[in-house]
Amino acid sequence: MKYGIYYAYWEQEWGGDVIPYIHRVKRLGFDILEVGCHNFIDVDDDYLRLVKQTAEEEGIMLTGGYGNDIHHNISSSDPAVVRASMEKFEGTFRKMYTAGIHKLGGSLYSYWPVDYSRPIDKPGDWKRAVRNMRELADIAKEYEITLGMEVLNRFEGYLLNTCAEAVDYVSEVDRENVKVMLDTFHMNIEEDSFGDAVRLAGKLLGHVHVGEANRRPPSAKGRIPWAEIGVALNDIHYDGTVVMEPFVRPGGTVGNEIRIWRDLSEGAANEQLDADAANAVRFLRGLWG
Repeated sequence: MKYGIYYAYWEQEWGGDVIPYIHRVKRLGFDILEVGCHNFIDVDDDYLRLVKQTAEEEGIMLTGGYGNDIHHNISSSDPAVVRASMEKFEGTFRKMYTAGIHKLGGSLYSYWPVDYSRPIDKPGDWKRAVRNMRELADIAKEYEITLGMEVLNRFEGYLLNTCAEAVDYVSEVDRENVKVMLDTFHMNIEEDSFGDAVRLAGKLLGHVHVGEANRRPPSAKGRIPWAEIGVALNDIHYDGTVVMEPFVRPGGTVGNEIRIWRDLSEGAANEQLDADAANAVRFLRGLWG
């Protein structure tokens, strides 16, 4: 397996210069840097080519995270919203290809965070999300991009809350570059069994996010059953990407949207955050191989 970390661990905004983080994660012992692609469509191509070059020189794989807003939602009943979403996606895919990013995960099938003051039409949204994801997957394939359908907890999303729902959705979409994406933070809320969920995903599992129940980096001190998850990943012969997505600092757009209302880092400086991240990747490698 290849292990990575999301650069927003150190940041309070979704945008920013990712190049220093390529060097940083290499030094800390990671194989992957995951970056936010929310604003890629506005990023200069020369910069993205430099991102690709830097990652190649360091031997770091880049993966992407993405969250649609309510105005870019492929499950919407409004054709104009769907059209805007498709256009933004294709522009983002084009930028990702320039940066050498070939894997994108998140609530690509809906929008995030969900506004629950609005009516929810899960059956209708599901039908539209399946139909439009087929088209989106075909566009993504032109840019050699695989799409991960991230399973979210009930407080952040409603379309895919469990691995079983994600398996049904991905099977219905029926595109080779559309995969299930599991996240231990969300699984901790929704799944009856971590191991059973991983086994259910099986060959459809394309990307894994890891973190403790309170979104700290993985460690032996938390309560996520890392050994159980590792056994299940081994059972399905998973040899893909594993990216930790810790969020520990309040403030900024990241803190507000992730709902971090206390300092989980306990005032840690960046040096301590680096040490915690390095310890976390050593912990997972030692446990999972």
